[in-house]
Amino acid sequence: MPRTTALDPLFTTVNTPVFTDRHLANLAAGTLAAVRVPNFLDRAACAAALAAADRLPTADYDPARVPTPIMRFGPALNDYRGPDGRQDADRYWHDAEASRAAWQRAGMRPDPIAISLARLGNAWGAAVAPATIGGRAVFGGTLREINVGALIHYDDITREFPAGLFDQEVVAQLAFNVWVAVPETGGATTVWRHHWEPGDEQHREAYGYRPEAVEHCQQVSLKPELGDALLFNPANFHAVQANPGGRRIAFAFFLALTTTGQLIAWS
Repeated sequence: MPRTTALDPLFTTVNTPVFTDRHLANLAAGTLAAVRVPNFLDRAACAAALAAADRLPTADYDPARVPTPIMRFGPALNDYRGPDGRQDADRYWHDAEASRAAWQRAGMRPDPIAISLARLGNAWGAAVAPATIGGRAVFGGTLREINVGALIHYDDITREFPAGLFDQEVVAQLAFNVWVAVPETGGATTVWRHHWEPGDEQHREAYGYRPEAVEHCQQVSLKPELGDALLFNPANFHAVQANPGGRRIAFAFFLALTTTGQLIAWS
């Protein structure tokens, strides 16, 4: 059956001076598309973070898995998923410790990840805790430079690791980005009102999906401005538009609401 073209009046973007607990709850419930806080970091903080970021050891993703060049720092859990859906723990913990040491050497002051987690904790009313595996805190907070765009895809830790991964039980996942460099044109993030369905696999392309997967789906697009912070639910299909010039650099991590009402973070 064709998908409906009727619009969900709740699937909108909110621009707000600060994040609130209501924003987080609505994103988790799926009754909001995205929340953006302009000037979350001021220009001085962006410049300092960018200078420190250039001291971090960065690399592109494996082109066999991610054909669109995306430079990044820091381990992402789904890069360590084996064919059986389980984590390659030895390799992950080695890389996580190496990344923590590199972060300290870079002298990230002010630290955009620490600032972001503190403000989100204040909004929720309780500090954001790291996700843990076997009582061990995972790495949280990546740097990504996406200039040629990212394919339409979704992120869902419960599908990536269906046997479970964290000590905490996840109810809903959110994605956070704060931009410390933005291009003059292009680079928009688009979020579609669509979660993965088995039929989407006919449109599979590398790590993502061809546009036919979200044809006729409601969408919102947000072009980042310097210092902007963005929260959205990454179970919705989303993509990044290519930009013709300049750098598009964001610090990012995932959040989750747990069954105990706690917020946890990872990357």
